[in-house]
Amino acid sequence: MTALILSWSVWVALVVLAIAFLLAVWRVIQGPTLADRVVALDMLTGIVIGFIALIAIRTGFTLYIDIAISLGLVGFLATVAFARFILSRDRRERPGPAEVAKALLDAPAARKATRKKTAAKSKTGTGPAVRRKGDK
Repeated sequence: MTALILSWSVWVALVVLAIAFLLAVWRVIQGPTLADRVVALDMLTGIVIGFIALIAIRTGFTLYIDIAISLGLVGFLATVAFARFILSRDRRERPGPAEVAKALLDAPAARKATRKKTAAKSKTGTGPAVRRKGDK
């Protein structure tokens, strides 16, 4: 009776893990942001660990448990590496607070300078690429 319950519970767990695997793969493909994809990849690692643990229960080989533990350690390191990559990428793309403040303070002066340039061009009548009738 216990073997029957164990067998059924392993099959139910395999089905649940298969559904979770498909949903995580869908999130990796459809994820709107890079962080969503990284979390989905971390989830895939956990799901694969679950598959390996179920195979260890089903077959009775304890070596699979060691493989699952080592995969957990490698998956954790991969997640940390992805997180550091995302942080370094955000730091390069985003300006710092000092740069934002400087850009906000310089914005009115920059607008006045562009207005003066466009006013100077409109007084002459034509830009440098247009030739006048007397020029050759």
